[in-house]
Amino acid sequence: MLAIRLDPEIENRLELLAKKTGRTKTFYAREAILEHLEDLEDIYLATQRLKRPAKTLSAEEVKHELGL
Repeated sequence: MLAIRLDPEIENRLELLAKKTGRTKTFYAREAILEHLEDLEDIYLATQRLKRPAKTLSAEEVKHELGL
């Protein structure tokens, strides 16, 4: 279960969309979350990675590591 507070303008837009389409506000909230959740996860992971940079290898070192 999740409860969120929305700006009245957003709430009105969501309500209007739900009425026009015969779907629920919950349906559209769920769709919006699912649409953006992966992007938000990627941003979080990238931010964490930037805080702990990995070792940098030269092209020669990569070739050697891969046995090329």
